[in-house]
Amino acid sequence: MSPRLVLATIGLVAILIGGNFTALKFALDHTTPFLLASLRTVVGGTFLITFALLRGERIPRRRDDLARIFVVSFSITTVSSALLVFGVNRVPAGVASLIASTMPLFTAVLSLVLLNVKVNRLGLIGLAVGFSGTIVLASPSLGGGAQTVGIASLAFSALAWAFGTVFMKWKDFSRVSPIMLVGVQLVMSALVLVPFALLVEGTADTDWSLGLFVPLFYAAIPANAVTFSLMATVVKLATPTQAASTAYLIPVFGVFFGWLIRDETLGTAELLGGALVITGVYLLVNSPARTAAP
Repeated sequence: MSPRLVLATIGLVAILIGGNFTALKFALDHTTPFLLASLRTVVGGTFLITFALLRGERIPRRRDDLARIFVVSFSITTVSSALLVFGVNRVPAGVASLIASTMPLFTAVLSLVLLNVKVNRLGLIGLAVGFSGTIVLASPSLGGGAQTVGIASLAFSALAWAFGTVFMKWKDFSRVSPIMLVGVQLVMSALVLVPFALLVEGTADTDWSLGLFVPLFYAAIPANAVTFSLMATVVKLATPTQAASTAYLIPVFGVFFGWLIRDETLGTAELLGGALVITGVYLLVNSPARTAAP
């Protein structure tokens, strides 16, 4: 995949996910975190499986394919997604964006351990610049009394997301299309999250209204099903660290949608942090990765 195409795909994914923080905040006014995470998997999985079947694709039946998909499902669309919603419910959106943007750091480490993929000097500079940008971008929110449990949840969410990203590059998923891959992932996650949410939270605190369904639709399809399908495509054709660099742009668009929808103002920190983040992504995506010698 060419660097320009990688950047374009990363930008689209970041835009869609950037709006996800605002959508989740609205949805959480009407339901509980784990139930919201499970509803996302039900809606998103149903959408993608239906779309894939209409395209003439077949649901994978090989045990090795299903086992590998389950690992990705458990790490990305189950553990990572559930902890993301749980954390977003407890910390400001800026802090949530900052913690989510640590995913490329975890990915770089896991890529070295599992794939022997090393990041060159330019890539390391990109990682440093991008992470510095996310700190600057989220700095106005750092004094907002964020809870330790929320921060820890978001950090583990980033780690789980990174592992799933590297695992998709580590193992062979060539027999399954990205759309079917993510659709089956989400269905597997629904089978885990729905009973868990019903057992832990129930439905007594859920308001089944448009206030829930509208942000749920966005969080489930554009920000979940579509973005993970695009990312699965990127992972097949780019390096894991390049794919993971999407997390650097998420805070930029998170701030933008906060301004657009919630009338939040853009200050010096947001503008400076956004510039650093975009620069870091550009350097990282355009830095060639290589396999370390055994």
